[in-house]
Amino acid sequence: MSIDSTLQSFKRFGVHLGLDRIKALLHSLDNPHQNIPMIHVGGTNGKGSVCAYLSSILVEAGYRVGRYTSPHLIHWTERICINNQPIAETELETILIKIKNSINTTEDIPTQFEIITAAAWVYFAQQKVDIAVIEVGLGGRLDATNVCDRPLATVITSISREHWQQLGPTVKDIAKEKAGIFKPQCPVIMGQVSDEVKPIFQSRIEALNCPYTWVKPSSYLSENLAKYKNITYRLSLLGEMQLNNSALAIKTVKILQDKGWKITENHIKQGIKNTYWSGRIQWIEWKNNPILIDGAHNPAAAKMLRGYVDSLDKSVIWIIGMLSTKEHDKVFQELLKANDNLYLVPVPDHSTANTRDLAQLAKKICPQLTQIETRETVFSALDKAVNTQNSQQIIVVAGSLYLIGHLLGHLQWDNSKSPKA
Repeated sequence: MSIDSTLQSFKRFGVHLGLDRIKALLHSLDNPHQNIPMIHVGGTNGKGSVCAYLSSILVEAGYRVGRYTSPHLIHWTERICINNQPIAETELETILIKIKNSINTTEDIPTQFEIITAAAWVYFAQQKVDIAVIEVGLGGRLDATNVCDRPLATVITSISREHWQQLGPTVKDIAKEKAGIFKPQCPVIMGQVSDEVKPIFQSRIEALNCPYTWVKPSSYLSENLAKYKNITYRLSLLGEMQLNNSALAIKTVKILQDKGWKITENHIKQGIKNTYWSGRIQWIEWKNNPILIDGAHNPAAAKMLRGYVDSLDKSVIWIIGMLSTKEHDKVFQELLKANDNLYLVPVPDHSTANTRDLAQLAKKICPQLTQIETRETVFSALDKAVNTQNSQQIIVVAGSLYLIGHLLGHLQWDNSKSPKA
């Protein structure tokens, strides 16, 4: 049975937050999570990048590092990595069969996310990792990753309004759920959050007697050279948000150093320099034309993307597809400006927003757009865009990580079919 078909069979159980099922499942698998030191990374935007920085630094320091992130862009195996290398398909298949056989079908059936989370812990235990870097899936308090009582450190990257359908209608509700990953006396590393939610985190930190640090972003010394306190380092990831994300990673590593982990300043510098994280402010090529891609799917991420695009001083040909559950109006308000062009496309194999509805909304929000057009696929939109682009325009694909994954998967398949030199 393939990975897709095995995991698809659990999709019908949907998003069902809670810890009882995952704890029972892990117990049936001999609690693989209990003896692995871990760093837990939550927040709204930036979680994946922080996990990527931490993994890269720890690998550079010579540790065997498990990394669990979500969602994947192309294949399920991307979610579960050791030393930045995805799990082999055959190994994941074997682990999923083991997990499926361990499920008590007379009890509440685990969700798809709980199954893949359990698979990560099983693999990390089998492979005897020194440390696991674990990204929260959704929220925090009731997320399937929130099963470890004594994390080495807990990170909150940023907070904005997303997944309100599950977490609550206000940013304060969301902050309470995110703060649910804090554990008694375990260090907390906090990124930049609004004054509105800061007291929520502070009161939770105090109630649990957690050592904590509010981290200020690094500063740019030049285009890709940044400085955090006394450490100067080169960033490989683009966008101003990486000043925050990299600073969080460095501060987390410093806490590990205080706990006796052997990590030098050079490990930090090299680790950050070597960090790779796909689908976030990334340049790719479409038929020999440079294209910028970014999975900006909420207003805060859209604002960051627009900031990067503005630094290039060109107008934009947008190719955007969004899920039906997202705040389309607020994303458009952050992304769209006068003289931009806009192509709207569906997000394949997911609950996509209607492109005609998006076109009407975009016209209402930014009537000064040069052009608004719907296309049947991201590929036909790209072909049209590269054929009409002038030297003062850039092409940007955005709006959903699933759309970005669909595009990258096509390019990967395309490259695998092309003749080798």
